[in-house]
Amino acid sequence: MPTLNLFTNVPVDPVIASDILKDASKAVAKIIGKPESYVMILVNGGVPISFAGTEEPAAYGELISIGGLNPSVNGKLSSTIADILQTKLSVDSSRFYIKFYDVERPFFGFNGSTF
Repeated sequence: MPTLNLFTNVPVDPVIASDILKDASKAVAKIIGKPESYVMILVNGGVPISFAGTEEPAAYGELISIGGLNPSVNGKLSSTIADILQTKLSVDSSRFYIKFYDVERPFFGFNGSTF
């Protein structure tokens, strides 16, 4: 159920995308405390993004989860995902926003139903 949707203006090579998917999936599961089998990661590269008036490498993320989020967890997630983006795509952490959504079960669909 935790879903991380990442957008970046950096073109993402399939090998790098695979590394980001693996690293982010493990990190999200560990930090939130949910089984990795529930985690979904999406990487959208080459998306037109302007940040602070420039088109230098930047990224935006949205993390949605049913529970498990709080200020401490969100801080760890933000830092960890920023590190992954810096390492894999050279996106500086000062050019990355992430929004967290803690949703209730009826507002998250899976397997033709809701949780």
